[in-house]
Amino acid sequence: MGEDKAGRFRGGCGCGGVDVHCHVVPSRFPLPAGGGAVRGWPSMVPAAECHATVVIDEKPYRTVSDACWVAERRLEDMDRCGVEVQALSPMPELFGYWIEAQAANDLVRYVNDMIAALVAEGGGRFVGLGGLPMQDIELAIAELHRIVRLGFKGVEIGSNINGVAIGDPKFHPLFAEAERLGLAVFVHAVRPAGMDRLVGPAPLQQVLGYPTDVGLAAASVITGGLLQKFPNLRIAFSHGGGTLASLLPRLEQGYAAFPALRDLMPEPPSAQAKRLYVDTLVFDADALRRVVSVFGRDRVMIGTDYPFNFRETEPVARIEEAFADAGLRERLTFANARAFLALDEV
Repeated sequence: MGEDKAGRFRGGCGCGGVDVHCHVVPSRFPLPAGGGAVRGWPSMVPAAECHATVVIDEKPYRTVSDACWVAERRLEDMDRCGVEVQALSPMPELFGYWIEAQAANDLVRYVNDMIAALVAEGGGRFVGLGGLPMQDIELAIAELHRIVRLGFKGVEIGSNINGVAIGDPKFHPLFAEAERLGLAVFVHAVRPAGMDRLVGPAPLQQVLGYPTDVGLAAASVITGGLLQKFPNLRIAFSHGGGTLASLLPRLEQGYAAFPALRDLMPEPPSAQAKRLYVDTLVFDADALRRVVSVFGRDRVMIGTDYPFNFRETEPVARIEEAFADAGLRERLTFANARAFLALDEV
């Protein structure tokens, strides 16, 4: 990947890192339609310099930096760590699945429009992964069509929709349309199950709850036969597929031991797993090698959780630490993500 004399990354060569797991937060939110209060609707309150706090239902949710909404800040950080392209998606708490459907649709459209504006500012360095009001499939499909017109490369959805697994057949119409349109689907943890079992402060939701919920979401795709029904669907899971890499041997043994599981799954779980994409966000070289061994060298791609504090700050260096094979490094750094996002299709 090229650098200028100042050491800044030169984008446009197609050989720089492609980060599929990056979030945005608008600098402000409008009031809900009609001006009344809507439970779950976010607002922004200025915090320290270049920061603001997302407030939901009068409670601080997260303080974020202006890298969430300022293109130049993002580009500077991308140059520093060797990332050529970021796929921009909503902060998961902005999915609004728990908000009344029409109000959630308004919120999602606003966030998607902000993503489109950042993409336009990015000079080819950003692509969009839009949110959808998944609690109403008709509204979700309508927004899917709208973001296609905006030029987005795919969508980001939650690991569960108000507690319903994404492998549930009720979501098949959405996946069918995503497959038909050739859009990528990136699955991110949101409001994970089992938080009552964690002992400690709120950040444990991100640290422990997120990968657990992502693993269960990915397992639901396998046991629900989603890839058999939609064989051309490109679907990826955040946080290295979460706990799925550890659950998969048990699922494989269960497939061999229980006729009911063989009847449920026409294809072994391990084979299905190699048709999923996952990101590299596991914070450890040994864990990353395990992820590649489970999902395959052509299915793992950079994910950082930029620009939040709990993120991978050196994604390319992590790949270089884990693997000596230059060809594999290229696949993980950019080639797999370019295929997932269909960046090279005319």
